[in-house]
Amino acid sequence: MTQKFDVAVLGGGAAGLSGAVSLCRARRSVVVVDAGPPRNAPTDAVHGFLSRDGISPFELVEIGRAEVKHYGGLMLRTTAVAARRTDRGFEVTLDDGQIITARRLLVTTGLTDELPGIPGMAERWGRDVVHCPHCHGWELRDRSVGVLATHTEWAVRQALMFQQLTPEVTFFQHTAPALTEQQVAQLSAWGIRVVTGPVESLEVADDRITGLRLADGTVVACSAVTVAPRLVANSAVLTGLGLKPTAHPMGVGESIAADPAGLTEVPGVWVAGNVTDVMAQVMSSATGGASAAAAINADLIAEDTKLTLRVLSQDYWEEQYASGKRAWSGKPNPQVVATATGLPTGTALDVGSGEGADSVWLASRGWTVTGVDVSQAALDRAARHAAEIGVDITWRQADVTAWDPVPAQFDLVSAQYLQLPRPARDALIRRLAAAVRPGGTLLIVGHHPADLEVPTLRRPRLPHLMFTAEEIAAVLDPSEWDVTASAPERPATDPDGQQITLTDAVLRAVRRATG
Repeated sequence: MTQKFDVAVLGGGAAGLSGAVSLCRARRSVVVVDAGPPRNAPTDAVHGFLSRDGISPFELVEIGRAEVKHYGGLMLRTTAVAARRTDRGFEVTLDDGQIITARRLLVTTGLTDELPGIPGMAERWGRDVVHCPHCHGWELRDRSVGVLATHTEWAVRQALMFQQLTPEVTFFQHTAPALTEQQVAQLSAWGIRVVTGPVESLEVADDRITGLRLADGTVVACSAVTVAPRLVANSAVLTGLGLKPTAHPMGVGESIAADPAGLTEVPGVWVAGNVTDVMAQVMSSATGGASAAAAINADLIAEDTKLTLRVLSQDYWEEQYASGKRAWSGKPNPQVVATATGLPTGTALDVGSGEGADSVWLASRGWTVTGVDVSQAALDRAARHAAEIGVDITWRQADVTAWDPVPAQFDLVSAQYLQLPRPARDALIRRLAAAVRPGGTLLIVGHHPADLEVPTLRRPRLPHLMFTAEEIAAVLDPSEWDVTASAPERPATDPDGQQITLTDAVLRAVRRATG
């Protein structure tokens, strides 16, 4: 079964979890897809993260996952292997065969540190083979540090930064291009020794580095090694979207280009953390995730506002009903059938009558019916349907948000699945209530907010156009109405053919007889 979300976060490190928490707190439906350990898993602790200094990388991730779940996000312990654009957003395929869809993507898949091919280096990575003085320098203070050069400019920077932390720094030229005169002078100014020749292996004793062995057999003592790995974005999942990594200006790796908020050149796709900023530390990655989340939420708000305006416009409904094929099933709404079956026939007002199924059903059972809709195309269809059945119905085109029915005119007033923001909805309910005769019935049915929890439902997720029956009841004067509010469930089928359960908000109110 395909699950649909507002945002799919691909990658669950600091950037992804931070972004997910921000989005969940904005009441977005969010899934985080991540199966692997964080990039900094080889090290014992995270440093430079305000209030979390010294925390285990795994503990930080677990705290983040718990916060995502606390705010209603879903964590999937799997890996995203492909992503593609669809007419409804994005479809993401996971390595366990699941498929998820989302309106937006936040990709925080991090990077891979490609280390020099020196035996033993990968096994000691994050312990006494490191790359960042800000992440590991304090822990290596006053120790003898060897800077293994693979990228000359970056290695010189590392050497100069580490000399701030220890007086014993040795620069190993290794396979990097030769130093310039200026670089030699910079190292010399701090008393940093330069050793030429390629490094062949690490010297280790009692699970500690003791030195670096050169190709000529010479061993130069040191107790820790700093190296500049090649930093390569984990961006394979973006290939199907046409996003390819670009080279870092210093030549130390590659990443996915994005604007300051994390938006890539593909609309709807944001990136954060090391996948876009290879130099980002844990705290700045978390900040990047939060910034991208804010931009994503704003983008979704803009889209939802545009969609709401479209749904509320007459042109939208004219397009729906003028398309040439039936928009709905042609069957009357079940709540209309259930309510009217127990009532004596009389006058009925069908508000938002659409193609006229409810109006025709009522008229065929003896009711005198007026059907009202904003769409003339819908009314024309409804009139043809009524003529085929042989029933007489009064049809009226009107914008119900500004239309006033005749007061106390109808024995049954029905409005099925209203989609209006609350102020306009409440005002309409008052006018419809005024149109009910004493002893008459007001029937209001709408999409219940519980439907937002149905992951495969493709109906636009616009919570402000949904309501509960209790919210409608609050508009009525309790001294004038006998009210029944309910939230019945009904079976339905989603677009993929899967069985789902939907919930309706149903208000039945009988106006008390006067006198």
